[in-house]
Amino acid sequence: MTPSLLSTHDLACERGERLLFEDLGFELGKGEALLVRGGNGHGKTSLLRILCGLSVPAAGVVRWRDQSIIRAHEQYGREMAYIGHANGIKDDLTPVENLRLTAALGGRELDLATAMTALEHVGLSRCMDFPARVLSFGQRRRVALAGLMTAGALLWILDEPLTGLDVHGVAMVEQMIRDHVVAGGLAIMTTHQPLVLAGLTPKTLSVGG
Repeated sequence: MTPSLLSTHDLACERGERLLFEDLGFELGKGEALLVRGGNGHGKTSLLRILCGLSVPAAGVVRWRDQSIIRAHEQYGREMAYIGHANGIKDDLTPVENLRLTAALGGRELDLATAMTALEHVGLSRCMDFPARVLSFGQRRRVALAGLMTAGALLWILDEPLTGLDVHGVAMVEQMIRDHVVAGGLAIMTTHQPLVLAGLTPKTLSVGG
């Protein structure tokens, strides 16, 4: 059995007066992926925000390496990467500048060559010198995905990572996630679209409803 790195215990989430979910628990270890399922408004994004430490649960605790993510805040921040509905891209910066700024905010140095290699990998070799404001949503999504490759994070938390991507982009993300998990990484995802991770079967978790 794979030792747990990330675990949740008796999690509950409320939105206003409404209880989205309660008594939620799971464990995830190296080389494992989790697919979070549920209808619109049932709490998938809320759960991911709790897992990232961006929101506080109504009850329960999230643990990383057997410590609450509040106590392990700095280490968890270094070992976790999150892509939400918003891409977190600054309009006035180029894709390269965005990647290097994100790294700097995380206390890491990212050299130009590594940033350019990541952007080439996600198909943005012709867009590196353009300000992000002129990029399509799909291209901006690819900039965010390139950030996953340069973050060096063990845990990826991805909220609808396939949104705005064409068929080739979807296949690229599926391969990225598969390679990350096969290499011993962890991935947690929500998606409305079918997700094909050749040879891998993610755990599933239903929320709400």
